[in-house]
Formats: sequence, structure tokens, C-alpha cells
Amino acid sequence: MIDGFVNTIYLSLVCLGFSVIIGIVGAWLQGSPLKWTRRLVNGYIQLFRNTPPLVQMYFFFFALGSLMPRVENEWGIMEPILSNWHWAILSLSFFAGSFNVEIFRSGIEAVPKATVEAAEALGYNRLQTYVYVVLPLALRVCLPALNNNLVNLVKTTTLAYAIAVPEMLYVANQIWSDSLNVPEMMTFLLFAYVLLVGLLVMVMNKWERSMRLPGFGA
Repeated sequence: MIDGFVNTIYLSLVCLGFSVIIGIVGAWLQGSPLKWTRRLVNGYIQLFRNTPPLVQMYFFFFALGSLMPRVENEWGIMEPILSNWHWAILSLSFFAGSFNVEIFRSGIEAVPKATVEAAEALGYNRLQTYVYVVLPLALRVCLPALNNNLVNLVKTTTLAYAIAVPEMLYVANQIWSDSLNVPEMMTFLLFAYVLLVGLLVMVMNKWERSMRLPGFGA
């Protein structure tokens, strides 16, 4: 059960990191002067926001996974080049990232245009303006919404159970299949997720307070 708890933390942290990166990059690409770049990003957002995350995970693991090349492992058995861990991380990161793109976009739109114009007047190009001026200010505005989405992502990691990733729910199911301790397992699961989500909320709230600027953002 401890192994499952550690695996859940690992899966959550990796997906949190990738989803934030996807959100930051996607929000920047949404402001691209190229029409097809904006359309691709919007298509990605609509696809992942409007389909169930479990269906997405099955699509990645069973549909795309069956098309991937196979390699020989150390025991001479042919196996897919990407494991169920990789597909779970990809699926959950893309799912949460689609929401993060919109969250960061809302923060970007809250940055005064005069601030962007001032950065351009100082000789910043579009990428430099985004990284050094717009993103730090936008982050302060969108942190509450980002906090909510990251909490939902931690809870959504339980879906990795469906493709046999050994996170807490999967491990608990293996234990109660062989024992008579179902109440104990369910109690542990409940309080373990309360602990994980509580710690994440505490860290995010502390970060939000430290990032606050008087007169700007929440």
C-alpha cells in the first residue's frame, strides 16, 4: 500500500509538471500570428476538454499503443516501447493541460496592454515579452483557477487504475481481492487523498500569497 501511495505521488507530480508546461506553451501559441497554429491549439483544447478522460486514456493505451513499435526486454520478451506508465502520464498531462491553456490565456488577457507595449518599446520581442513580462503577471491572476485544476488532476490520477498502473486504487484492489480488509483499505484511500490534496492546496495557497502584488490580481 505504501508503494501505491508513493506511485500516486510520483504520477501526480509528473503530470502536474507536464500539464503546467503544456498550459504555458499552449497559451503562448494561442497568441501566434499564424492562423493554423491558433487553430491547432484550439482544436487540441476542444478535443481534450470535451471527451471523458477515461476514454482518452483508453485511446492512448489501446489504440495508439497498439501502433507503437515493440522492443525486446531483458528477458527476451517483445513489449511496447511505451509502458502503461508512459501512456497514463501522457493522457493525464494532455487532459489537464487543455484546461491550463485556457487558464493561462485568461491571465494573459488580464495583463494591461500598456504593459505589453512598454515591453515592446524597450526592444523585447514577442517571446521575451511573454516570458519576462506577461507570464509573471498573468500567473498571479490565474493562480486560483490553476490551483483548482491541479487539485482535480491529482484526483483524476485514480483513472490510471484502468490501465494497470500500480497507484493507490489499483494496489488497494489487489489487496482486498485476497483479504478481508476492505474497510481498512477504503479508509486509507480516503484519508490518503485528503492528505495529498490538502498538502497541494496548502502549497498553492502559500505560493499564491507570496506572489501577490498590491493592486494587481486577486
